[in-house]
Amino acid sequence: MEPAWRQQGRGRGRGQGRGQVLCVLLIKAVNAFSVVASSQSRFDEIRKTNQAAAQRLAENQYSSSSEEDEDDEEVEDGGTLGKRGRILESTLTTYTNQTGGDVSELERTRQYLNEAFQSGAITCLICIASVKRTQAVWSCVGCYCIFHIPCIQKWAKDSIFLVSSVTDEDFGKKDHPWPCPKCRHEYSPQQTPCRYHCYCGKEVDPAPDPWLLPHSCGQVCDREFKPSCGHRCLLLCHPGPCPPCPKMVSVSCVCGKAVPVPRRCSNKAWTCGKVCSRKLPCRIHTCTHTCHAGVCEPCPRVSVQKCVCGRSSAERQCASPVWHCDQVCGRPLPCGNHTCERVCHAGVCGECPRAGNRTCPCGKSKCALPCTADVPTCGDTCDKKLECGLHTCSMRCHKGPCETCREEVEKQCRCGRYSKRMPCHKEYLCESKCNQTRSCSRHQCRRKCCPGNCPPCDLNCGRSLGCRNHKCPSVCHQGSCYPCPEVVQVKCACGKTSLTVPCGREKSTKPPRCRELCSKPSSCHHPTREHHRCHFGPCPGCKQVCKLPLPCCAHLCPAPCHDQVLLKTNQQVRNVPLAGPWEQPSTPAFECKALPCPPCQVPIPTYVDTHCVSPIPCHTRGPFSCGRPCGRALTCSNHSCSLMCHSVTPDPKREKTEAGKECEQCEEGCSKPRPPGCPHPCSLPCHRGDCPPCTQMIRQRCHCKITNLYIECLVKVKCPCKRIKKVHTLDTSHVFVCVCVCVCLCVKAREAEERAVKEEEIKKQQAELEAFEKRQKGKRKKNRRNTEVEVEEGLWLKYKKYLLVPVCGVLLAVSTFYLLCDWSARRY
Repeated sequence: MEPAWRQQGRGRGRGQGRGQVLCVLLIKAVNAFSVVASSQSRFDEIRKTNQAAAQRLAENQYSSSSEEDEDDEEVEDGGTLGKRGRILESTLTTYTNQTGGDVSELERTRQYLNEAFQSGAITCLICIASVKRTQAVWSCVGCYCIFHIPCIQKWAKDSIFLVSSVTDEDFGKKDHPWPCPKCRHEYSPQQTPCRYHCYCGKEVDPAPDPWLLPHSCGQVCDREFKPSCGHRCLLLCHPGPCPPCPKMVSVSCVCGKAVPVPRRCSNKAWTCGKVCSRKLPCRIHTCTHTCHAGVCEPCPRVSVQKCVCGRSSAERQCASPVWHCDQVCGRPLPCGNHTCERVCHAGVCGECPRAGNRTCPCGKSKCALPCTADVPTCGDTCDKKLECGLHTCSMRCHKGPCETCREEVEKQCRCGRYSKRMPCHKEYLCESKCNQTRSCSRHQCRRKCCPGNCPPCDLNCGRSLGCRNHKCPSVCHQGSCYPCPEVVQVKCACGKTSLTVPCGREKSTKPPRCRELCSKPSSCHHPTREHHRCHFGPCPGCKQVCKLPLPCCAHLCPAPCHDQVLLKTNQQVRNVPLAGPWEQPSTPAFECKALPCPPCQVPIPTYVDTHCVSPIPCHTRGPFSCGRPCGRALTCSNHSCSLMCHSVTPDPKREKTEAGKECEQCEEGCSKPRPPGCPHPCSLPCHRGDCPPCTQMIRQRCHCKITNLYIECLVKVKCPCKRIKKVHTLDTSHVFVCVCVCVCLCVKAREAEERAVKEEEIKKQQAELEAFEKRQKGKRKKNRRNTEVEVEEGLWLKYKKYLLVPVCGVLLAVSTFYLLCDWSARRY
């Protein structure tokens, strides 16, 4: 089926030409509209692209390890997990299959996995910037902290350079280790990362996958558990430490007495609960502790034990059987002249220390003397080296230490700038201070008479760390300071949900999304707020129903709470002083105000005097005007009060439907119908009851038309057929006679009319019969033409050709006009 505008173009003559023209015009209009629509769609597409790019640039200041935080939220209503939950579940599937769904030992690993997704949780401690899923990273094996590969490479290079510049005499010839910026775990220069690997190290340059953990290859980790048990990690490639081994093994208790039982490999050490009963080191008592691992504890009991020399006995702990008393040995030595001077000891005392050949104090002469005689001095010069190491003792052989060196020599100060003659045993230090820079390259040595080997700087570094919150607590050093070791808790508004981030990242990290309900007290008259999530800033306006009792009625306020409504004031708030007259104060001031309750709008059915019962608002309850006419019957009993609904003083003697003194007074004339034939109105004002007889005098001619008579109002009487009219007075006898005559005449006239109608019907039937006979004769004679009865044509058949042409022309012109208007409107 084709559209109507195409069907109108079909036909013959001029209609077909007009249809083709209309089709061409409409096609051009559609083409122009499609060009405009395509241009508009391209413009909208480019605008949306620009808006999305601007939004991404605006959100870059809140960098995240995953740029899909909104998609990673968990759905609470259904209890299902979002995208993040599905990825975590797939990562832990192989582990939970081994443990039967127990994930109690995965808390530490789960924390690292959550931080891999959470906004701002993964931060490079070297550059204090967030780690994106598309950036190359390196993870420390000691603390599992993640760094950018360019940052850690620069850190390792700088660390090795600083250590070499301070400790190496041949700079750069030794391989010094470099430490992790966080845990100080040392790595050799060969372990400096040069390629980007996944967490498990199987894949180089792993491609980012939105359905995998960031920087993960998606394969099984397969790293050995720590401590090593012979099994390997079953999780998918993940950050942080591997969880405890979930394998089941058959092991005995730690004391080895119980029968082996199946246990989790990560928790295979167990006790049977029996007493150990192993011999303690005292060899007297047994261990009374329950089954335990390792060496038994020292014996806690007390016993009487002898000292080493065997002279004294005392009660002591069994765990420490060896002890020494305070008595000197005193046993005679083999010489027989002296006794042992050693304190309580075991074994023999040894030879006498004065037996054999002995030398003089200076050591130049030897002599063999009994142990009871002292060795005499030899009388020669002592010649022992003095403490200075340059000169010898000039005294004769003597007992005891030599005296200090008193030789005067030319001494140089320690820094080598000055010299002075002074005793050899004294040190010469000048007063000049060293101006060399210490190893920190920041402070001068300033030590008196420094020989050149300036000590390391002992001052605190004090430089601001990258976090801009703390200063470096280390001793003054070269190069960059270590990252700030502090961590900061970024909390939600209520403080129940927190996120641990490195110090310095708390300002650029978005607070965590708290699942708790807002606990701020209500600021309106309601006891509690509407339930909404924890948030910063003021709470949204209360949308609960007010429900305060209205002042003038017993209803409650149905409007939304209006205790804290933000209204604009005329005052202007100036945050920053204006720089000049060209600046205008812009910030309008707002204040919270409590608005009064609106008028009560509860519909109250109210009786409106005599009219009806209408529902009106409660605050307008009372006598009121409904706006309709009063409608009370006036004193005339013919009309009603036309005033707008008004109050009427009640009167027990009067009906409620009757008018009161407040209603209007009837000022109209009598409008009751007059007797038949009387053309005069009632001369009285509007009144009750029947009108009095008409006494109006009229002039009437007689039948001969000669004399004029003045008589009372006459009555014109017509016959029922309206053909005969007689004029009579109000005498009833005349009227009766006239009516009778008229009835007779009317009956004769009616009979004449019926006869004429019958004659016409007979003529019509005769004409139809003749026409029927003629048609029957035409059928019998085949060679003759059929006769046609000519029927008189009506007006429509005669003039329809002349009427249809102008009407069709007018309709076609109107449709063409409307189509052209529509086409021009779409085009422009």
